[in-house]
Amino acid sequence: MPISNWPAQERPREKLLEKGSAALSDAEILAIFLRTGRKGASALDLARELLDKFQGLRQLIDSDQTQFCETKGLGMVKYAQIQAAIELGRRYLQSELQIGDAFTSPTQTREFLTLKLRAYPYEVFACLYLDNRHRLISFDELFRGTIDSAQVHAREVVRAALKHNAAAVIFSHNHPSGIAEPSQSDVNLTQELKKALQLVDIRVLDHLVIGSGEATSLAERGLL
Repeated sequence: MPISNWPAQERPREKLLEKGSAALSDAEILAIFLRTGRKGASALDLARELLDKFQGLRQLIDSDQTQFCETKGLGMVKYAQIQAAIELGRRYLQSELQIGDAFTSPTQTREFLTLKLRAYPYEVFACLYLDNRHRLISFDELFRGTIDSAQVHAREVVRAALKHNAAAVIFSHNHPSGIAEPSQSDVNLTQELKKALQLVDIRVLDHLVIGSGEATSLAERGLL
């Protein structure tokens, strides 16, 4: 039976409007973006099938176009719809940082950096540049590496910070392994960058290591 023939209170879109988005399951939210199902299966059936195939929402979101479209009833249009929804979330979080105080909004900062860096299959070293009131100036991905390392050059980091006229920075990089545990090399690099930036009066506020579902703060660990 198509979703349009269900009782109104059981349809995902109507349920969202009545009870709010938090009341919906992952499958119900996904069904809203899929919009239609296939012959013999509603959009909600298709959403449940996808979540089961990819073993969860995160793995589904991180899948590439080929993997996504292998499921019967899916194609480039539905893939584009899901990717657009993900990008909308990223841009919302970035806009929140732009109008807020990045340093006093650690949850938003973590969520934004996790969305930006988590899915890369290789290491990416990035930087949030902040003004003297800790408001976001810019976000840059500075270096890309291999599956387990990225070569970071202190001179280039300092040059980029000066270019943005930053008063402070927050570093971040991902661990493609999914484990957000900082290595000794991460700690040593942070100390090296901190010393280099102190010479031009720019403070390092934090360095976040991004894993598959979490982010570890070196500042909170007392490693800055």
